[in-house]
Amino acid sequence: MKHSKIEIDGADGLRLETGAFALEVTTGVGPRITSFRSKKGKAGNLFLEMGADQPVFPGGFKLRGGHRLWHAPEHGVRTYQPDNDALALKPLKTGVALAQPVEPLTGMQKAIKIEARGERTVRVTHALTNQGLWPVETACWALTMFRAGGYGVVPLLPKGDHAKGDFLPTYSLVPWSYTDLSDDVWDLHRDYFGIDVAAADRPHKLGLTNYPGWSAYFYEGTTFVKHAALVAGAVYPDNGCAFETFTNGQMCELETLSPLVKLAPGESIQHVEHWTLFDGLKEPATDGAFAALSAAASEWIATL
Repeated sequence: MKHSKIEIDGADGLRLETGAFALEVTTGVGPRITSFRSKKGKAGNLFLEMGADQPVFPGGFKLRGGHRLWHAPEHGVRTYQPDNDALALKPLKTGVALAQPVEPLTGMQKAIKIEARGERTVRVTHALTNQGLWPVETACWALTMFRAGGYGVVPLLPKGDHAKGDFLPTYSLVPWSYTDLSDDVWDLHRDYFGIDVAAADRPHKLGLTNYPGWSAYFYEGTTFVKHAALVAGAVYPDNGCAFETFTNGQMCELETLSPLVKLAPGESIQHVEHWTLFDGLKEPATDGAFAALSAAASEWIATL
């Protein structure tokens, strides 16, 4: 993987490239993966770009766009700790490992390792370490922010057969209190639900307790797919959510979570996502287009 030093919104960063994609990540703040684009497609950066003049939360936190690591469940103070300092950086042959300083108020330390797995796959390993003095119950929470104007896809588990004894539920749909399920943003199908980002004029958020492990975002001919394995029998945050999605019409987030664990001082937890990009697939807003995407995603996941 080719490494190049760059500047991202006034801070140090790196561009990582294979023959198929280019990825940009901050090293002077964050970490944030601020850009991910196909070299073949015409969509450019699929991730949300927020710029240096973006809003600042109380305490100094900035979203910065792109992909970030948080510790769940969400809390108005704990979640929004600023990450404005330079990172510890370790170059790797296939990527880079980045770790932020310990958060003074929480004792938690976030780290992300980015590795190319061949030409078309990125492995992103998220880690939380409790550097504090007491146990902390938490989970890794990996959030990817996409630019507006696209279409999100969340596949559902295969349908059962009541006549053959499928009497029990296989997953729960978890809406947040501000979510309107009658809104046109939700495009419901038999095997998936779509997220029509342009149709949203207010915030919406949904979670799933079980799903096939992948989700996607289509934008101008390029489709981003992320995969995170579920842990059978594990307890997840937010009423059991292993996956969550948020949109407000200005962007869309696809979010995966690790199981909820109690970290003793000095202990860590990791959560792994794999990413890829497909060029040339149709917008998956119809059952046929979704079937083509699902087949491509399943073939790719089999290689992980």
